[in-house]
This record gives sequence, structure tokens and C-alpha cells, in this order.
Amino acid sequence: MDQPIGVIDSGVGGLTVARELMRQLPREELIYLGDTLRCPYGPRPEQEVVQFTKELVNFLMGKRIKMLVIACNTATAFTLELLQKELPIPVIGVIQPGARAAIKSTENLHIGVIGTEGTIKSQAYPTALKNINEEIHINALACPRFVPIVEQGKLSGEETYRIVAETLIPMKESNHIDTLILGCTHYPLLREVIQKVIGDKVTIISSGEETAREVSTILEYQSKLFNGDRKPQHKLYTTGKLTVFESIAKSWLDQPVMEIANVSLTV
Repeated sequence: MDQPIGVIDSGVGGLTVARELMRQLPREELIYLGDTLRCPYGPRPEQEVVQFTKELVNFLMGKRIKMLVIACNTATAFTLELLQKELPIPVIGVIQPGARAAIKSTENLHIGVIGTEGTIKSQAYPTALKNINEEIHINALACPRFVPIVEQGKLSGEETYRIVAETLIPMKESNHIDTLILGCTHYPLLREVIQKVIGDKVTIISSGEETAREVSTILEYQSKLFNGDRKPQHKLYTTGKLTVFESIAKSWLDQPVMEIANVSLTV
């Protein structure tokens, strides 16, 4: 099927998932929509996150997507089951794939999870991890300062290192973890800094690779993979200013994007 795969996020973070989808599914076209105008979603009440997510979905459904990837952990926690029931296409989030990857990685069964306030409060990761292995020990930490610096394009430097180091003090003090889940798709953009702060002995898990693998499996099972030969015409949209969004997209994605534009959403 030559219809595109839709990817939504609260901002630029979902580009980490989009990049992995482009790598694993090089002939599939993506349409990405980041709600940078209203980012972050983490501190917002559940009802508001649901409303905003539905607006993103309505826009992409108008583009005739064949599958929806919710590349925002907060939106996944609050809307995945709802959207799976409401939409006529496959819908996946990033929490289950991330949890499975962490379970495969850990050797001592101590896993750390960092994410937005909404994701951490939702207990989505502990639930997903415990459903796989009840013996897992989980140390969860909300990192509300991370998304704003990513959205500003501050991916390295002294200020970024200081913010990351200060935020992760509680995680470092509980030094039993051997695996750390980046429970927000913005966080892989800070991966080098996070790894430096948390230490080389901790394996960092980003859900992008596992999510892309699941997308491939579902599309193949449903005979919806594109089987022709083409160079995909990816399209990226943002609800906010183009400048920082375009800069991060061009530096983070491994291939050119045919269209980057600003959109205004209505329900």
C-alpha cells in the first residue's frame, strides 16, 4: 500500500522514532506532526493531552495514513487504548516496545525510567515492565527540565550538562540500575549528555528501534507494506515556529525531507 505512515508527537522528540522508521523501512513514506506550539505535554492534565492528541490525529487522518505511531510517551499513556478502539487503522505507542527492549537488556533486573511528569505519574512503564516480569525493580524519575531545552535546540554545552546532571542526582544515588529507559522521545536527543552523567555501566534504552520493528511487523502481517521501488517523499509539520524545528529535523534525520511546513489545528 502506498499510503503514508503517520507519526505524532508533542514536539521534536518523535523525530527520534521517525529516523528509525526511515532507517528500517526505507521505502515507506512518513508524515510527521509535532505539536511544538503546545509542548510539553508532560505537565498537562490527562483530559487536555487527550484533546490535543485527537487534534493531531484528525490532521493526519485527513492525509489518508495507513498506520499511526504515537511517538509521545505521555500521549501513549493517556490515549493509546482509546485510539486503538476509535480508529480504523493500526495504532501503536512507544511504551510497550521500550519496556520489552529494557527487559532484554537488564542483567540485574534493576531498571531506571526517566520521563515527563505525566508519563511517570501514569505508571505506564512500571505496569508494562511488571506485566512482562514481576521481579523487575523500577526506579522512576520525572525530568521536566529536559523537554524545554531540547525544544530550544540546546542539545549540548555547559548549561545542558548542568541541567541533566542536577536532574539525574536521585537516579545516580540509586546506583543499582544497569538499564535506563529514556521514557520520552525527546530524551534521545540528549543521549550523549545523559550517558556521560549516568555512567558507561548503564545501558540506555530508546524505544525508537523497537517501535520501528513493531511497525514493520504489523504492516507486513496486514499486507500493508509498500513493495514497489521509490524514494519516499517524507513530510514534516509543526504547529509552532519552523526555525528550531527545521534545524533539529535536518541535523537529526539521516535523509532529506521533501516538505517542512507549519500547520494550524482545529478539532
